[in-house]
Amino acid sequence: MTLERITKMLVELNVDDIAGAVQAELDVGVDPQDILTALSDGMNEVGRLYETMEYFLVELVLAGDAMKEAVTVLTPHLKFGETATSETIVVATVKGDNHDIGKSILISMLMSTGFNIVDLGTDCDKEKVVQAVRESGAKVVALSALLTTTVKEISLVEKALRDAGLRDKVKIIVGGAPLNMELAKALGADDYGANAVEGVRHIKALLET
Repeated sequence: MTLERITKMLVELNVDDIAGAVQAELDVGVDPQDILTALSDGMNEVGRLYETMEYFLVELVLAGDAMKEAVTVLTPHLKFGETATSETIVVATVKGDNHDIGKSILISMLMSTGFNIVDLGTDCDKEKVVQAVRESGAKVVALSALLTTTVKEISLVEKALRDAGLRDKVKIIVGGAPLNMELAKALGADDYGANAVEGVRHIKALLET
């Protein structure tokens, strides 16, 4: 088994076998960081295929599932600071919304790049976001809202972070079907990602500002 094969398995959406392949590489002493790089290369290729419309949402979901299977095996072997970045991202689906496909894909792609992730799940209260930012020191909060009735929760999270004195320390990026950049800005967010691939790119840009 080669690391190129790990990359290929992710691109080919091999959810069933990728965890075993990662474990096999670990068993023969391959550096966990090299495995993470191979996975990242695969996720980057999936992102390219999505942007060129050769892959669609279903492929992104499967790639996210494969990435989660691989990372579950790999994470215990990664030392702190060994990943490409030590930045922490808080990710949540807003209060009243239980959709998590987009959030899960984003998390998988962020993990493949080496980010530390605090996943607050779905139907998340603004207070949980504030607490997570305070405890983790995260510089970016990524919020998902898939329902038109829940997008207003973004502004409540933004206000809660301001009231807690944390707003100037953290950037907010949002995503979800009802949203666009104009609405994101109106709700108090700093940025908007139309999909997980764009979301990762924008998060990296936010961290550089």
